Amino acid sequence: MLLIVVDQWRADFLPQLGASFLRTPNLDRLCREGVTFRNHVTTTVPCGPARASLLTGLYLMNHRAVQNTVPLDARHMNLGKALRRIGYDPALIGYTTTTPDPRTTGPRDPRFTYLGDLMDGFRSVGAFEPTMDGYFGWLAHQGYTLPERREDIWLPAGEDAVPGATDRPCRIPAELSDTAYFTDRAVTYLKGVGDKPWFLHLGYYRPHPPFIAPAPYNRMYHPAEMPGPVRAPRWQDEARQHPLLEFYLQGIGQGSFFHGAGGAVTALDEASVRLMRATYAGLMSEIDDNLGRVLDYLDETGQWEDTMVVFTSDHGEQLGDHWLLGKIGYFDESFRIPLVVKDAGCTVRAGAVESAFTESVDLMPTILEALGGTIPRAVDGASLLPLLQGGPPAGWRDALHYEYDFRDIFYSQPETKLGLHMDESSLCVIQDARFKYVHFAALPPLFFDLERDPHQFTNLAESPAHAGLVKEYAQRALSWRLRHAERTLTAFRATPQGLEDRGTPA
Repeated sequence: MLLIVVDQWRADFLPQLGASFLRTPNLDRLCREGVTFRNHVTTTVPCGPARASLLTGLYLMNHRAVQNTVPLDARHMNLGKALRRIGYDPALIGYTTTTPDPRTTGPRDPRFTYLGDLMDGFRSVGAFEPTMDGYFGWLAHQGYTLPERREDIWLPAGEDAVPGATDRPCRIPAELSDTAYFTDRAVTYLKGVGDKPWFLHLGYYRPHPPFIAPAPYNRMYHPAEMPGPVRAPRWQDEARQHPLLEFYLQGIGQGSFFHGAGGAVTALDEASVRLMRATYAGLMSEIDDNLGRVLDYLDETGQWEDTMVVFTSDHGEQLGDHWLLGKIGYFDESFRIPLVVKDAGCTVRAGAVESAFTESVDLMPTILEALGGTIPRAVDGASLLPLLQGGPPAGWRDALHYEYDFRDIFYSQPETKLGLHMDESSLCVIQDARFKYVHFAALPPLFFDLERDPHQFTNLAESPAHAGLVKEYAQRALSWRLRHAERTLTAFRATPQGLEDRGTPA
C-alpha cells in the first residue's frame, strides 16, 4: 500500500482534470490505471487539521485539532494505529504536523515549540519534522555546505537576485532538493522491506512554498502557458464580501511564500502571479519525475500490480485567485484537491473520472477496508472501494462538506482583529453542484449560486429571492453536523440481557 500525500497541490492543476499545460507522465500513468476523483475536497485546512482529518477519518468538529499548533487528542484512532492492529508496520516519510496531546507529556516537551510533529502510531523512515532537521542533516551528510541560515538554500541564485516571484533557480540543485530527499528515503525503505507486506505514507513538501524551483524545473513552464488569476479588478472590491476575507487580504505578506521577500500579497500583479504559477507547475513536474523513480522500482521488482496506490494532497492553494495566497477561508481553491486511486491488481474502472462527491475523511476507511481491517464506528468518511468497482452506492452523500477554524495562532490573529472569542472563530460549508452555503459561528453567512457565479464573487445570503434556499442549506448543514456528532460509544446500550452492540454487523 503506497499512500502519496503531496502538500498544497490544488485539484485543477491535474492534467486529467483539465490542466493540459502540465507535464506529469508518471501521474498520467496512475490516472490511466486508476480512478480520478473530480469532486474531491479536504474537509479542512491548513496542514495540521487537514492531515488529522485525512489520517483519522474524522471531521474537524470531531477530532478538534482545529489549527496548526492545536493538539490532537490521543484517544482518537488513526490510520497508523489501526494498521498496526492488522499486522502492518505503518512507515511514514515526510510529516503529519501533529501537536501532541499535552496530557500525555509535559509543557517542556520540545514538540510544543514547533508547528507539529509526527502523529502517534506511525514510524518515521524519512523524517522532515521537526523544523526540517532530517532534510538538512541529509544535505550535510551528502557533503553540501549549509549556509548560516539554512533556509537560504531557497533564495534565488545570483548575487543580484531579488526575493519574490522569479524564474531563477533556487540555490540547491535538483539532486539535493527536498523532493529528491523524500524519494531517496522511499526507495531505500522499499529496498529494505523485502517481500514483507508493507504500507508506506510517502509525503512530499512540494509544491508548498517557498515558490522557487531548482534547475531545470524553474524554467520548465512559461508564464504565458499558465491560467491567469480569477479575481476582481481590485482587492478592495473582494474585501467587501466578508470581514474574514478583508482580514486576510489586508494581512497576508509575500514573505511566507517567497523566502526573503517583503510586501503584501495583494501587490502581486498578473505577470507575477503567472510567473509564480509557472514555478508552482515546475515543482509539480519535479515531484512527478521523482515519483517515476518509485514507480520504476515497483515495476522492476514485480510489485506494481500487487500495490494499491493513492495520490492526494493535504489541501489546495489560492495561488493568486481572489488576490490571496495560501490555504484559508472558504474558497474552492483552498479545499479542492486531487485524488487518484489505483487498486491492487486490475482496477475495474481504470482510466475513469468519477464525479461523485468525495472527501479526505474517506481515505482512512478506504485503506483499512482494502487491507482487511475494520472501520471504526467513529469514522466520518466512507470507503471508496465501491466507487473503484462500479460507482457510488445508494445513499452516497449529496454534497461536499468542509470546515475552517480561524482562531488566533502565533503567526495570525483574525480572532482578535474581528473581536471574536476563539470558540466563535469557525465556519462550515455545504456545497453541491448548484449552490454553496457558508455558515459562520458569529459572522454573517455567505450563499453563492455556482451555476451563475462559479467563482463566488456575489454573496446572495441577504437576497430576499434566495431566502428560502439559504434556509434550506442552513438546515442541511445542521443536519449534517447532527448526523456526524461524535459516536464512538453510541451504538452500545445496556439491556436486561447485558451489553448490546448495534454498530457491529452481524
